[in-house]
Amino acid sequence: MRPLPLLLSAVSATLFSPVFAADKAAPPPYTLTEVWSPIPPVVAAPASGLPSDAIVLFDGKNLDEWEPAVPGGHPWKIEDGAMAVIPTAAPARPTDQRTKRAFGDVQLHLEFRTPAEVKGKGQERGNSGVFFMGLYELQILDSTDNPTYVNGQSGSVYKEHAPLVNASRGPGAWETFDVVFIAPRFAPDGKLASPARMTAFQNGVLVQHDVALTGPTPNGPTYNQPKLPPYEAHAAKLPLLLQDHRNPVSFRNIWVRELNFPEAK
Repeated sequence: MRPLPLLLSAVSATLFSPVFAADKAAPPPYTLTEVWSPIPPVVAAPASGLPSDAIVLFDGKNLDEWEPAVPGGHPWKIEDGAMAVIPTAAPARPTDQRTKRAFGDVQLHLEFRTPAEVKGKGQERGNSGVFFMGLYELQILDSTDNPTYVNGQSGSVYKEHAPLVNASRGPGAWETFDVVFIAPRFAPDGKLASPARMTAFQNGVLVQHDVALTGPTPNGPTYNQPKLPPYEAHAAKLPLLLQDHRNPVSFRNIWVRELNFPEAK
């Protein structure tokens, strides 16, 4: 008979051998596809209200977050809780408004209203726009029964991408834009590393799906070229801008969430 100490030693070696312990501790195969970190931050999203990390740019009370884009220009007015364009007559230069803060990648919510009284046609009817980084325009226009070039109607990335559908509600109706804008990235030598991209919903309807912008959108009578302007290196963050196109368009409930997508490689 084997001595008792040797027998116990053999049993212990069997029970607690590395192979046995590894087999017993091995996780079920399906857990190999589970990711536990990093943990996403918590953002409160009430059914009616702002996301907890939103930056309010206009809530109907004041224009503290805004300034005229043209030095010496006049601010817009507040009417019934809305921020309204004060149209300038030609030849005076229109007074666009820009944010005092600068932004790069953002999620934007904005509500707008074209005039209830229909005047003009084409690009002269309820025209405005929101310019990301002051350079890349998502077009605002009264596009109800108003023929114009399709890459200039409401919901277009101006002159670059026509909207997927015409989701306009009509003159005098409040409408919404919900947009994800990804800023362009530039290499240290100033060359484009990745283009700006945009996804946009108008009134809850998808009008732009992850489109790549070819460069800044052309704007104003000074740009009179047959080709669209190319990218030029600029800061990683720049102000948002709302356009005065000499039409009394109104805005309300404007907020953004700053996004932090990886830099282009």
